[in-house]
Amino acid sequence: MTRFSAAFSKPHPALVCFITAGDGDTAANLDALVEGGADVIELGIPFTDPMADGPAIQAANLRSLGAGTRTADVFRLATEFRQHHPDVPLVLMGYANPMVRRGAEWFAAAARNAGVDGVICVDIPPEEDEELGPALRAAGISPIRLATPTTDAKRLPQVLEGSSGFLYYVSVAGITGLQQAAQASIEDAVAKLKAATDLPVAVGFGVRTPEQAGAIAKVADGVVVGSALVELVGEHGTEAPEKLRELTSALKQAIVDAR
Repeated sequence: MTRFSAAFSKPHPALVCFITAGDGDTAANLDALVEGGADVIELGIPFTDPMADGPAIQAANLRSLGAGTRTADVFRLATEFRQHHPDVPLVLMGYANPMVRRGAEWFAAAARNAGVDGVICVDIPPEEDEELGPALRAAGISPIRLATPTTDAKRLPQVLEGSSGFLYYVSVAGITGLQQAAQASIEDAVAKLKAATDLPVAVGFGVRTPEQAGAIAKVADGVVVGSALVELVGEHGTEAPEKLRELTSALKQAIVDAR
């Protein structure tokens, strides 16, 4: 059993939590997310032009890069996380440039050596899978794909081909953190996706509150929360771990109660 299959086979949907690497005390913040009940961690690789992200994560990227964070630092954080949390799936999420500029094989090997389970590359579409996918799969790392409200029945098989770990459903057509889709549209989309794949379906973009997380947990296999957590890091600095632990715990309880 992989870490992903274990995380998504619990009696409740998985809580997937995102923060940006190098933004604040990342190691302490990651520990707080796990202590609060996160089932899967997404660690963002900072990038100068995070085009899919809203103001909160854009600001986190700038804070991280301003502090001098480099790709090597991300892998160091991943390695330390794996040492402290041997059973929690870790996903690197980001953009193509840091992942392929030294070669996809280099990135995949470094990710494998750091104990990374999966990679989400926002700006490499399935049609260009050869840029990164084969190297990840050869290293035993799951390429995790994104489906959106505009992913139609014709394109979905291409999105799913070669994907593993889980399928990330981006519930709104837009950037992170600014809006949330209507619950009815999420329910309809998740039903269609689950009819097309055996992969767990996790829903994200715009999920900020325990109430929203609980509603999505009634239909999805996982709930992804990012911007609300990233905002806490920006607002509270060294006090962020306590705030992250509190919100994560509330989100997790809502997800458990939903089932």
